[in-house]
Amino acid sequence: MASTETRRHGPRVFGPQEIAAAADVLRGGGLLAFPTETVYGLGADATDGRAVARIFAAKGRPAFNPLIVHVVDKAAAEAFAVFDAAADDLAMRFWPGPLTLVLPLRDDHELSPLVTAGLETVAVRVPASPLARDLLGRVGRPVAAPSANPSGRVSATRAIHVIEGLGDRIDGVLDGGACRVGLESTILRTAPLALLREGGLAAEEIEAALGHVLTRDVTPGKVQAPGQLSSHYAPGRPVRLSVTDRDPDAALLGFGLVAGDLTLSAQGDLVEAAANLFDHLHAIDRLAGAAGKTRIDVAPIPEKGLGRAINDRLRRAAAPRAPKG
Repeated sequence: MASTETRRHGPRVFGPQEIAAAADVLRGGGLLAFPTETVYGLGADATDGRAVARIFAAKGRPAFNPLIVHVVDKAAAEAFAVFDAAADDLAMRFWPGPLTLVLPLRDDHELSPLVTAGLETVAVRVPASPLARDLLGRVGRPVAAPSANPSGRVSATRAIHVIEGLGDRIDGVLDGGACRVGLESTILRTAPLALLREGGLAAEEIEAALGHVLTRDVTPGKVQAPGQLSSHYAPGRPVRLSVTDRDPDAALLGFGLVAGDLTLSAQGDLVEAAANLFDHLHAIDRLAGAAGKTRIDVAPIPEKGLGRAINDRLRRAAAPRAPKG
């Protein structure tokens, strides 16, 4: 049976064998959600201003929040970004992979100004997912792709999360199953070198490769890279962190020895916890609603390795939310 599914109320879902048709959506100016090793991205042709504007409209994303551009290889990135020696070294070591580099724009770049939110830099990465790279190669253009979820909400790590969150606001979803890493990419600025966002590549691994400790600039006063808003990744209910005791008013997301209604990793494995984080946040939000719980509690996560990125997402999920309107 063919895997293509046409929904009355929702995007067309493409299976991996239909990747050529999925690429045509992007080439035609449409919005396509696609899997990377980190999370599902909501893609549009980064050189097409109308298509990029649809990303912001579909997500309800603030226009001052820049987007990550995904490319098939470093050569494709060099068409619009300037690589210095540090960027060359980082790309050689960690691409393809869950690392985004914030680099100066070339004067002759053809990206839509919406991609960079008016900044003189661009965030770019080469994903490790073979399906994503196959898609990008077929599109033949840079693809702007923030996470495929409504702005400020929990990121999508499965196609069903995309459909539930964005519905018929987008044109298609390339279903590649669950994302392996499960956390958005780590973001580095290279001039001067600084960590702008914790993510799926542990900062300690980068520091070991470079031979020195990174300067951290993860919550600046002015947004200079995606994922730096103080309130982000939020489920539908308030979140309380570092909880070890059960509360009858809350659903508990466990870790290690603290067992919950759902548990990120019973073995205390941070890699497993990172891969499960967003899927479990979606699931425990539904569970809390069904059980009449008013809050989500989360067990303590060690502040080391991928635990830093997990805690970064959880702190932003728990941050006070700006009023609507």
